[in-house]
This record gives sequence, C-alpha cells and structure tokens, in this order.
Amino acid sequence: MARLRALFAALLLFVGASFPLPAGAAGDRTVLWNIVTNCLDASGADYCTACRWPRVDSTCFHGGACNGATEVWAESGDFVVLRDSKMCGCPEGFVHGLAIPRARVTGVEDPRRPDGIWAFAWEAARKRMGDDPAIALAVNPQGQRGQDQLHVHLLRLHGDAGELIAQRAKDRVRNLDQVWKVAAQRAAVEGLTDYGVLVVAHREGGFMVLVARESPEKLYTDARCR
Repeated sequence: MARLRALFAALLLFVGASFPLPAGAAGDRTVLWNIVTNCLDASGADYCTACRWPRVDSTCFHGGACNGATEVWAESGDFVVLRDSKMCGCPEGFVHGLAIPRARVTGVEDPRRPDGIWAFAWEAARKRMGDDPAIALAVNPQGQRGQDQLHVHLLRLHGDAGELIAQRAKDRVRNLDQVWKVAAQRAAVEGLTDYGVLVVAHREGGFMVLVARESPEKLYTDARCR
C-alpha cells in the first residue's frame, strides 16, 4: 500500500510538472477555457469577479504573482496567444506562449480544430522571437496534456533537435493551413490514434510537420528555462 501511495504521489507530481497552471488551479483541466471565456474581455462590469486571472492590462490587476494574471500577446476574433506560466521566473529572452482558439475545441483529437491557428501562432512567435530558425510550434497528444482546450505551444527547439527533426519528419507543407490534414494522414500511416504535432520551418521554404506518440514539447523544445 505504501508503494502504491508513493507511485500515485509521483504521478501527481509528473502531471503537475507537465503543465504549470495559474495560481490556485492545480488539477483543473478547464483553466484555459475559463480564461478564454471570462478573462479576455475586460470591459464588462462584472469582469473583476468573473475572471480569476485578470489581464495584466486590466484595472483588476494590481500586481502580484506572475501566474496570477493573464498576459495577452496577440488576439483576433478567432484566436488568442497568451504567455504560458512556464515563463514565470525565467530570464529575459526565454519564450513560451500558447495559441488558443476562442471557440470550444478540446485538442488534437477534436474534428473542430481550426486550420488557421497554426498561421496565427507562427506570426505571434515571429513577433516574439524574430526570424529565429529555432522557432517551433507544438501540440501535445490527448493523453499527455494538462488542459482540455486546444493550445499550440510557441517555443524554441533545444540543442540539435533541428537535425533530429530533419531526419524524422517525412512531411513538408507550403501553407500552414495544411498542418492538421497532413498530420492526420501521417498518423494514420503510422498507426497512431493519439499523437502530438510539431511544426518547424524548412530551410528551403515552407514547414516540416512531424507527428509523435510522445509529447513533442518535451522531446524537441526548451519548454522550461530551469
């Protein structure tokens, strides 16, 4: 029994480590949907009570913990890009953002996943990181994520991951709107029913698309600064 309790505790630590949440949200898989629903429009009279993690540019935010507020990098009628809480306490220059649809979409497995989120995420990443060849976009598999609202991670590749991806990636697209379709086709060929997706720039133009059984965020990117 003691061994089972220890294993369970270790599992909880792993899950929590895979997706650091805003303050007071441990174990809540609806945080991102809550933020999209209640925290983006700060004009409402009840905003300060409805939103648990107010925008840093709202009158409700009076300073405090980094993970106690919502920092918006880019937004449109369909999507928003937020600072990931993994950036809290990191040195200047470290980047980790999340591109999220405003509509309800659970993740990679959801047929409602929007094609346009990849181009929106890429443009937001370029604004943060310039034309860095290490820019990467990643979506984790259903079984290895901490939230049930689709979110595309905006990050940098780590070390020599670029060379490894070039060896493993079998698909190249010219248009980011093709990513979901190409990824689904590749996953079917490889017999993957649950998979993550990684997108990076191709040195000769366009983008490489890689699908993975494991989390591409963990396999190929600098998801954390420490």
